[in-house]
Amino acid sequence: MRMPENVMASVLDLVMAGTETTATTLQWAILLMMKYPDIQKKVQEEIGTVVQSGSQATYEDRKNMPFTNAVIHEVQRFITLLPHVPRCTSVDTHFRGYFLPKGITVIPSLTSVLLDKTQWETPHEFNPNHFLDADGKFVKKEAFLPFSTGRRNCIGETLAKMELFLFFVGLLQTFTFQPPPGLTEADLDLAVPQTTFTLRPQPQSACAVLCE
Repeated sequence: MRMPENVMASVLDLVMAGTETTATTLQWAILLMMKYPDIQKKVQEEIGTVVQSGSQATYEDRKNMPFTNAVIHEVQRFITLLPHVPRCTSVDTHFRGYFLPKGITVIPSLTSVLLDKTQWETPHEFNPNHFLDADGKFVKKEAFLPFSTGRRNCIGETLAKMELFLFFVGLLQTFTFQPPPGLTEADLDLAVPQTTFTLRPQPQSACAVLCE
């Protein structure tokens, strides 16, 4: 029996696109933890209070780990992994004085939302407090749209959130990431990503030190 084309496309999106986006986001997360060791240390301290030594975190643990959850969300906001995701108009549309006929390709800019200075206190800085209230509790933000929005948003959003949390916590539970000898946090390059399917960080060396 032949698999329907739309099912095949969805499977490829989940396996191929999902693997690329999650892996690249984790690359950025490790780089940012090296860049901001105080944030990394705070994540590790929170992990230590919630996850028993020798145990692995579960996705349900995120409810008791607001800072870690905020850091993961801020990584996704800050890096703008997929800034331009093409869409297609389903009907004739008038938008800000422009006529967009049905079927035309439209490329919305997610960067305009994820780095919007009216929505984020410090849009061009890595700041997990964007997702925390005054009491340190996690806060959802409507302007957080790394998976796009609407009926055509990312089909793998739920899976990606689970993967990012479990992999990120597992990595920081095991390792502390540091710049290689001879380099400091200031030497780490965040400014010029490689443009491929996703916006990847520049190739850089990292030291993974086993946690005691």
